[in-house]
Amino acid sequence: MIYKFKSKAAGDVIMLAPAGDALMRVLGREPAAKGIIEVASMPRAVEAIQAAIVADEAERAEAEREAHSRGANLPARQGVTPRQRLWPMVEMLRRAHAANEPIVWGV
Repeated sequence: MIYKFKSKAAGDVIMLAPAGDALMRVLGREPAAKGIIEVASMPRAVEAIQAAIVADEAERAEAEREAHSRGANLPARQGVTPRQRLWPMVEMLRRAHAANEPIVWGV
């Protein structure tokens, strides 16, 4: 499945199922083929995404500290980080909120 998030206030944000499903869980929702993020819930959505990014980065930093304490180096991250993956959605949420427009997908 592909998530195509749309809003009149911003360009589309497209995510493949694993990233879109993870985003839904961060937002406290079950993954779904269709949905809407209402304007009133956008500030909480931005906070939830930012908290998930901070938690991921803290987890990585802790893993690096543990590896260094053992005299090892943690391998470089593979792929796209949550910060990179979720930043376009944060921007979309901010723009949609400022324009008082919902975000929809699957419609």
